[in-house]
Amino acid sequence: MKRRTTKQAAGLKPSSSKSSDMSENNHFDSEIHHLVELLNRHGLAELEVENKGLRIRVRRAGTADAAPMVMAESNRQIPGEPPTAAAQAIASDSLVTVTSPIVGTFYRSPSPDADAYIEEGDFVKKGQVLCIVEAMKLMNEIESEVDGRVHKILAESTKPVEYGQPLFLIDPTAAP
Repeated sequence: MKRRTTKQAAGLKPSSSKSSDMSENNHFDSEIHHLVELLNRHGLAELEVENKGLRIRVRRAGTADAAPMVMAESNRQIPGEPPTAAAQAIASDSLVTVTSPIVGTFYRSPSPDADAYIEEGDFVKKGQVLCIVEAMKLMNEIESEVDGRVHKILAESTKPVEYGQPLFLIDPTAAP
């Protein structure tokens, strides 16, 4: 059985022989390997990271023992072009990630006919309920860890979430 490298699994072409490209590719490879290790260590189905305009998504395909699949997408701005929405977005290192403390089912509202606890763009206070994660028929309220503006909701209501899975991105530097 032939083993495929992460680059081959991602459909990436081998890097050129330029030393600066090789240095960048080595860093890229180490980041991918780190993400794959996190995916495997925590038993996640998918992990997505964005840093400096480069978004990397590692997703387990098919069964639990299938090899992880890696996709990369660049949002880097080309000089002379107008900035993209991603380039104008807040630096991801300033955002606080609220993760699921348990495995369960994610709910954005307290009941099917009720409004969602929060929406993207809402300002939240520390301790404010953001969602519910149901585990073994127990409803666990997930609260905000900081004051700030909800930048992104990462989970879909009524869908399963894993332990440590990112649920929300909150910008603590935003003011109401």
